Amino acid sequence: MPTLLPAELERWQSVESVIKGILSAYAFKEIRTPLLERTELFQRTIGEQTDVVSKEMYSFLDRKDQSLSLRPEATAGVVRAGIEHGLFYNQTQKLWSMGPMYRYERPQKGRYRQFHQVNMEAFGFDGPSIDAELILLTSRIWEKLGVDSIQLELNSLGTLESRKAYRSILVEYFKDHIDTLDEDSLLRLEKNPMRILDSKNPEMSELNHAAPKMSDHLDQESQDHFSGLLERLNNHGIDYVLNPRLVRGLDYYTKTVFEWTTDKLGSQATVCGGGRYDGLVKQLGGHDIFAIGCAIGFERLVELVELSNKKDQNGQPKIYFVAVGDNAEAKSSELAELIRDQFEDCIVEINHSGGSFKQQFKRADRSESDIALILGDEEIQNETIGIKVMKQGGEQETISMAKLLEGIAERMDTKN
Repeated sequence: MPTLLPAELERWQSVESVIKGILSAYAFKEIRTPLLERTELFQRTIGEQTDVVSKEMYSFLDRKDQSLSLRPEATAGVVRAGIEHGLFYNQTQKLWSMGPMYRYERPQKGRYRQFHQVNMEAFGFDGPSIDAELILLTSRIWEKLGVDSIQLELNSLGTLESRKAYRSILVEYFKDHIDTLDEDSLLRLEKNPMRILDSKNPEMSELNHAAPKMSDHLDQESQDHFSGLLERLNNHGIDYVLNPRLVRGLDYYTKTVFEWTTDKLGSQATVCGGGRYDGLVKQLGGHDIFAIGCAIGFERLVELVELSNKKDQNGQPKIYFVAVGDNAEAKSSELAELIRDQFEDCIVEINHSGGSFKQQFKRADRSESDIALILGDEEIQNETIGIKVMKQGGEQETISMAKLLEGIAERMDTKN
């Protein structure tokens, strides 16, 4: 991934702050897992025939000839850690994590070989309520960040039992068209034919479009679960599109799968994706518990936020002190602390580089400040201060220094 310079990192941290606040409001707690895991962990969870494991993982042998891999996704590591530390024994867990992932993919805008994800995982919750909560949580993130042009797509992959029945039907269908299958699809035909539906080969699209739909072969349990989810989303006014071809790229999903997609990022349309993986904990040697999770592609989200023209996503106003003269510089430092005490979410920047009023105003403008506070010898002598709303082209006004906090509050209200 490209280096994050200070200006861009500020935007990242702004988005991170919003997400962390919402995760906390939904009672999710942070967990941090290693970047390196044993390769077999991902082979067992993601699936050996997936593109992620077979083509995209960064794997190597250590000095003891043990195969290790940089994590291509977070869920497997979270489940492994939960089992090892007894987090899933007779208790529910709502966990989140954030950090870099690695896949050997073709680098393109919005997706690099090192990329970042925000992951949410909930363990031990049966029924569709937790599915709905996770979707509502992500919807709240988009709303808080001012993101538009984003759409929810839904499907159900059914229970393991209904998937087995559907698998047989799908294999028969593809065997009847075996001459049209590409190389990857032939490899997947016996091990996981549902992954053929996820093919990125445009020559497979017509064949996949005509394939039997999973929604027509769900057992009663899966139907009840999915209809319960749709009912809850309808009650909350969440718009969605049913996509019978949505299977996600990892083998561990069951029942609900979903993606939030956009048409603003070209081919990198998926901003967030996830679903249920009720059998995964047991598969790795833990208790048989329910589980669901999703991941947000952070680079894509930040780009989408910028395209939505929302710069200061956490609503933090930025104040810049234009101070000329030693006395003014000293006073600006004192006043800055008062402002930080009064307005905890406010960013206050002091000019420490000297220069004329004109030079410092240019710096204030480049810093994308909302408000400039102006101090010189005359203001110090008269116990006044200049104040100017930068982004609205406002006129500079002079107010009493004693009324500074009141003046800032008034202009913040105007900004919002």
